Amino acid sequence: MPHLDMSRRNFLAAAAALGVSAAVRPLGQAQAAMVQSSVGQDPGWFADGRLRYRRDGMAKVTGSKVFAIDMRARDLDGWPDHQSYALTLHVPRADRVYLGLDLSVLDPDVAPDVLIDAERLAKDNVTMPEPAFYGDFFLKPGNVSPMLGQPVALGIWHDYERFREARKRLQFNDDIFRFGEPAEPPKRAPYGAARFVRVGGDDPRGADRFSPMKDYVVWPDTDDTGVQWPGDDHPAFGAAMGYSADIQSEMDTPPDGWRTFARDYHSQSVDPCAMEMENGLGWYDPGTGRLNVVGATQSPYSAAHHILDMMAASTLPLSALDFVTGYTVGYGQKEHQPFPYYVAMAALYGEGNPVRLALDRWQHFQFALKRHPFDIRTALTVDQDGKFQAMSCDMTGDGGGVMNFSPSVGTVAVTAAQSVYYMPKSDLSVQVLPSIGVTSGSMRGYGTLQSMATTEMLVDEIADEMGMDAIDLRRKNVIETGMKNTQGAVPSGHLRIGEILDIARQDPIWTERNDRKTAYEADNPGMLYGLGFASVQKDFGTGAEAAVVQLEITPEGRLKMRHVAAEIGAGATTSQMLVTQPYLGRPADEVEFSVQHWPEMPLETKDEPYTTPQEQEDQLSQDPHWVPRFTSPRSASNSAYYFTHATQQAAQLLLRLALWPSAVAIWGGGSAGGQSLPEPLRFEDAEWRDGRLVARSMEPLSLERLAKRAHADGRIIGVCIHTFNRWAWAEADFEVDGQSFRAPIDALSVKWGTGATAVRKAQMTDGGYAFQPRKQVDYPPVQRNNAGTVYYAPCATLVELGVATGSGKVTILSHKTWLECGTQIVPELVSGQLEGGIAMGIGHALYEDLPTGADGPGNGTWNYSRYHLPRASEVGVWTQTGHVLPPLSGEDPPKGMAEVVMIPIVGACANAIAHATGHRFYSFPISAARIQEVL
Repeated sequence: MPHLDMSRRNFLAAAAALGVSAAVRPLGQAQAAMVQSSVGQDPGWFADGRLRYRRDGMAKVTGSKVFAIDMRARDLDGWPDHQSYALTLHVPRADRVYLGLDLSVLDPDVAPDVLIDAERLAKDNVTMPEPAFYGDFFLKPGNVSPMLGQPVALGIWHDYERFREARKRLQFNDDIFRFGEPAEPPKRAPYGAARFVRVGGDDPRGADRFSPMKDYVVWPDTDDTGVQWPGDDHPAFGAAMGYSADIQSEMDTPPDGWRTFARDYHSQSVDPCAMEMENGLGWYDPGTGRLNVVGATQSPYSAAHHILDMMAASTLPLSALDFVTGYTVGYGQKEHQPFPYYVAMAALYGEGNPVRLALDRWQHFQFALKRHPFDIRTALTVDQDGKFQAMSCDMTGDGGGVMNFSPSVGTVAVTAAQSVYYMPKSDLSVQVLPSIGVTSGSMRGYGTLQSMATTEMLVDEIADEMGMDAIDLRRKNVIETGMKNTQGAVPSGHLRIGEILDIARQDPIWTERNDRKTAYEADNPGMLYGLGFASVQKDFGTGAEAAVVQLEITPEGRLKMRHVAAEIGAGATTSQMLVTQPYLGRPADEVEFSVQHWPEMPLETKDEPYTTPQEQEDQLSQDPHWVPRFTSPRSASNSAYYFTHATQQAAQLLLRLALWPSAVAIWGGGSAGGQSLPEPLRFEDAEWRDGRLVARSMEPLSLERLAKRAHADGRIIGVCIHTFNRWAWAEADFEVDGQSFRAPIDALSVKWGTGATAVRKAQMTDGGYAFQPRKQVDYPPVQRNNAGTVYYAPCATLVELGVATGSGKVTILSHKTWLECGTQIVPELVSGQLEGGIAMGIGHALYEDLPTGADGPGNGTWNYSRYHLPRASEVGVWTQTGHVLPPLSGEDPPKGMAEVVMIPIVGACANAIAHATGHRFYSFPISAARIQEVL
């Protein structure tokens, strides 16, 4: 199941069908706090050609960075000053019939002014959008909850003090829930299952005998009894299952000299522990039918679209929807989560008052999305020379109480199990099952942490068993440029994981590990030294990425940018401003991020880039206003590569269509024809030096002078472009102002300067721009999605640690990470992501753990008092180092790396503990108590 997001066009179409005026926009206060001034008015931000601090740095350190959770009704223009307060009530068990609420603990003076339950919503026909994906709003009495923590009602108080007293009486009070006889939760079918079988040819770079890319993926039947894998006689999947059986047979009985290593692993459930808990603010005016919602989400159009779906059949009037997004950090937890719909629903029943609904940390643990736990059986068959010949991996995931992204997470996880290796044969299967646990969904790593960490642990153990150096074994089997992944696709670009392995195996920490162990243990009685290594490569992007960027130059030479990118903590709003510098001489001066309204780009889309039949898409693409997707969720490390490409293309076109012709006109002393030029010039000669445009021996020209000339001549002074990538860039042909060119974009609008003719000014009807129909377009084929992924960022980590023989406590002594991420836009931001990701990985490896049964967070008793989030003292803050490989060229594109840096430290910690203790652990977290048991 792919990532989902709605386009603006689809959203507006849905609103029009309901007769609703609808808008999605960023929160004005957050926008003002994040981008307070322009570069020219803030010289300390960018000076001497380098970044001094991130664009929102002052807002962060002074506490003025505004999240959705910071907002109150009185802060919003046009809203009433008074607001009400809502509280969700979550059932703490799933083993008895739920009979209803008993709120007698609340005296009449603190009883809710409004109580909403399943019966009330059914009466008004307010429904959860896509209930198979998000679940139901509330559990109905007479049923057993499908999950711990399922909401059963929502109360609203119009006075804060009464709300606070009521919350105090209700929290941790299970007596308010009435239960009947013991009973089982409802039976449900698996959320998803798939099998990826590949049998390569004799040449790793040649044709496959069978692969998902060339042939198909196995999608088995499922029902409430489980997964029914087809046999080799199945009419559709028989060939794949036949190859699967052959691979399993050979692995069970390998040829002479070969060995098969198989181990069972478990990766636990964890919470992302985002700083901002689930929250929102809504206001509904029953008289006018206008609904206003402020929410924290990584997928704003989907949230707004689903609110329309929620109201589609309701008896409550809806005339307008204004969905406002605040800045948020969620590590994927706030992508396609149901909470914004609870906020909207609470507003509907606020009796005309704005309503604030915000979870505290207890409730956030109880209800917010979690990382999927997996049981994993991984096997590798290795020949006598240490070459991997076959791999099998079978993963069973726990999706919790609601499906959410479980099908997608499962398939991404299992296809990533190959880690950094070439596998001549592979049989990878996954199933994700329902449970009573808190819903598992999108989270940093998207399942690949669970699969790749265990592969790295198995490779390390194989090296031990075969008496080989663990990095040498990895180097012998590494996937190289042109080789195929387990889906039969060739990864894009030059693969550099081998380069990282070569550097790591020469590092003194690795080569001197035996001496370091002896010395450390002699100097620290009662402590055991361990050194571990792991290497991985993680895909980035969702498989169908789209972006919109607008760049415009004023007559005074100031650069104005509008961008679809939103800030979710990684610094995208800083980096995208800098991307213009190589093409336009300096960063953007004025910026507007998280733009949702794009009249400059009048496009149509079905927004089904994964499933539209190829023949139908070919027909649709004949319309120059049609694109497969308008914009993408803010997720999957997509800003660095995909959003940067869009910004680069806009900057390059502004240089080509506006500044270069103006420069030629100035140098030639007249028109852009160049008749008076002292020497021949080509566009490729253009470059920026010290903030001025130069070409060969021509006079250096400032941006201000070029802009003035472009406006005076009525040339193009603004471009708005749309890009699309489906594991390759769409390209299109255009003809603008007499220039014909091909560019890796699929839509273009332009704006002419103040001196433009009346005819051209009359053409600028699309938000002040003129849409330029493409002449022809080439979209990557829909089948590319069968390949899984082709864009990778590699990363490897060495970790030194000490283990106390008495307590089992692990102390991180140091860690060193190598990363390849193309050209760094802002190295300081890369460093920050690397350090934060490693800390998160250490937490997964050593500390963080959530039970998935009745003792888990769904019972409402979990907080940091019993959940061990690693402290600074536990992650090697002062002894960590990171090394980023230099780019291959000046045009080496940046790669998404925020997820990959989290993963190798997990396997490295496990391998280091094995080196220290002589015992291998197969279940995370490897806690002090578990280590103590074996010591």
